[in-house]
Amino acid sequence: MEDKKAGLSEARKGKTFQKNPIKGTKFTIAISSAKGGVGKSTFATNLALALKKVGCKVGLLDADIYGPSLPKLFSINKKPESDGKTLTPINKYEIQCMSIGFLTDEQTPMIWRGPMVTSAIKTFTQKVSWKDLDFIIVDMPPGTGDTQLTFSQEINMDGVVIVSTPQELALQDVKRGIKMFDKLGVKIIGLIDNMSHFIGDDGKKYQIFGEGGVKRTAEEFKKELLGEIPIDPQVGKQGDLGMPIVESDPDHKISKIYLDLARKIKSLYL
Repeated sequence: MEDKKAGLSEARKGKTFQKNPIKGTKFTIAISSAKGGVGKSTFATNLALALKKVGCKVGLLDADIYGPSLPKLFSINKKPESDGKTLTPINKYEIQCMSIGFLTDEQTPMIWRGPMVTSAIKTFTQKVSWKDLDFIIVDMPPGTGDTQLTFSQEINMDGVVIVSTPQELALQDVKRGIKMFDKLGVKIIGLIDNMSHFIGDDGKKYQIFGEGGVKRTAEEFKKELLGEIPIDPQVGKQGDLGMPIVESDPDHKISKIYLDLARKIKSLYL
């Protein structure tokens, strides 16, 4: 019995997956967070816009099946066109966009089991007519579940950026996420310390989620800390208005952080 179990274990270890590129794009970059509520979707949309502003052709895939954010963040209120075989991305701010939220009512819950999620992911990656993209930014759902596994095993992801606040509770899950991507052989470009601090009216720096947690985690796992993004009310306001900060005010201090990061990512791949 022990020999049989050992054999099964080795077979699982040796299992290989056919990873396919997303048609119509050169590089696929996933934006991940192991914990919800850390600003991942806001980060993904602003990074996509920043890459566009540094001269890249960009697509944005909202793969958060259970909690799509792109319709709100980009103020898109229409359904994509289809020829019966493929879906055509919706263009907004010169970004090619796709989200499950384009296909459902805003208040309709997605009560789907794993196989349905997997099917949706395959549709969005293989049956959407993405056109001549340098990068597709994939806004992943939080956690380490079916969607992350499907992407990592079946889609040729060229890198992942992990977003977290410096709070220890969030970082516990980030460590799980790092281990998952490492185990699945997905390159981690680096970590982002989001909502790292804010500057009060008195000019002082306040770190309400703690100090240095993301940096310490990056050092522990020998990953790069890509940057810190402070809290700024204007970022949330612009997201709610459907025109993210990088698009509405490219000279804003937060926009400049995204633009610097976009230049770095562009230099890594193009």
